[in-house]
Amino acid sequence: MVIKQAELETVCGITSRLPENTRPEVAFAGKSNVGKSSLINGLLNRKSLARTSSQPGKTQTINFYSVNRELYLVDLPGYGYAKVAQEIKEKWGRMIERYLHGSKQLKAVFLLVDIRHAPSANDQDMYRWIVSQGYEPVIIATKLDKIKRSQVEKQMKLLREGLKLPSRTKILPFSSVTKQGREEIWEAIESFTGEESHE
Repeated sequence: MVIKQAELETVCGITSRLPENTRPEVAFAGKSNVGKSSLINGLLNRKSLARTSSQPGKTQTINFYSVNRELYLVDLPGYGYAKVAQEIKEKWGRMIERYLHGSKQLKAVFLLVDIRHAPSANDQDMYRWIVSQGYEPVIIATKLDKIKRSQVEKQMKLLREGLKLPSRTKILPFSSVTKQGREEIWEAIESFTGEESHE
């Protein structure tokens, strides 16, 4: 995908109305420190369009990034961050649920997990919850540059077993440092949205 235009178009808080977009959307879910902002910046070839933070749990909104005025990348609030009060976590949960059920344009959900570790209880819960909402998430295994190449297969197997993934579920390794995996993720996005790469 050649990125000609990318901008943060809509930010939805807990009480905001969701936008009624007419273009396809793909959403990204993941733990607070798993690298969602870095992934979105990497996909869009921008350094800081999505704000990365040293404080996990900072994204408390649903952020809609318009790409080439053809589709939206949707950043969902990070989950599983201990310092956030339970009441706020529940509100975020309801906000994400409202989006998953309410968006008429959502084509796919990508779940980010850290390739270095077995999936946490939060990762497992989020995976099962997305499936229960009627989506079969594509898994993006982040922080690929932090492990040796010889460990990749073993760690992918750990993720597959830890999340009890069906054999057909894709796991796409990604590094925000080297951008390895970027093309494969765009291919997956395009397979859901029907948008072709524009060279």
